[in-house]
Amino acid sequence: MESRRLGRSGLRVSALGLGTMTWGRDTDDLDAADQLRDFVAAGGTLVDTSGSYGGGDAERVLGGLLAGTVPRDELVLSTKVGLVRDRGGVRTDASRRAVLDGLDASLRRLGTDHVDLLVVQAPDPGTALEETVGALRHAVASGRARYVGLSNHPAWAAAYAAGLLAADDTVLAAVEVEYSLVRRTAEHEVVPAALALGQGVVAWSPLGRGVLTGKYRAGVPADSRAASSHLAGFVEEYFDARSVAVVEAVATAAAGLGREPLEVALAWLLARAGVGSVLVGARTPTQLRASLGAADLRLPAELYDALDDVSSPCADDAESWEPLAPAR
Repeated sequence: MESRRLGRSGLRVSALGLGTMTWGRDTDDLDAADQLRDFVAAGGTLVDTSGSYGGGDAERVLGGLLAGTVPRDELVLSTKVGLVRDRGGVRTDASRRAVLDGLDASLRRLGTDHVDLLVVQAPDPGTALEETVGALRHAVASGRARYVGLSNHPAWAAAYAAGLLAADDTVLAAVEVEYSLVRRTAEHEVVPAALALGQGVVAWSPLGRGVLTGKYRAGVPADSRAASSHLAGFVEEYFDARSVAVVEAVATAAAGLGREPLEVALAWLLARAGVGSVLVGARTPTQLRASLGAADLRLPAELYDALDDVSSPCADDAESWEPLAPAR
């Protein structure tokens, strides 16, 4: 699998990253171990998790695997902070206390003394960005994180944070954002800003929350996310007519290449400008193996362009939008 620099930072990550959102909940310890082994065997290094996944269970499962399944130094560990659970439910909190306490809790669950990438998971309107950035700077200075990033933040926040960090020679290495053939709004501002500032784009939900696998073309499978009580709403957003047209185009392209639709969707995204890594999360080892097959796929130029056209954001998605040139 290709190894890529994350933006202009010195951090190198695998083109495909392993997402762990289902670990400890829908994916048990044995299946998680198989996923991690298969991922590393395929050349993968970046493993993405969060203290909010399963209330910390995903990190506990991963930490257990680091104790014997895969050596810690073979992985690039990324975790996220900034979402906390209290009596009122889950809320954003990117205060200095929440960021540093969350990081320490993650390190305990992971059984390591540092993460390679620490990411603030969501904007916190109740905390000044300067305070959040100060906490990230301290995490790096204390050795608990090697690099830092922001997830789901607007482009202006990433630019401002990068400027604040640069004053102390700290690098904002990554911006994590939802990005796929059915969700290209990141191209309006986030991706261009990342390219200009030297930040690597880490794409989450690259399969459009599962719809780009093609499994919903004939209905909702009983074992799918859309049939799950806690994930149905997450998927149904992409059951609209525009997304359906994109899925059909991907399926047609895949049939012509003799590949799976998810491989085509991932290959398209891997060739986009600025993309450092694409996070693939799977409930089962079989699902993950199917995604790993995209690592060696390069789409013909005419097919790439056709998918680019059919998935182009509608005019009402933004006041102005110019398509990005592919990295291919």
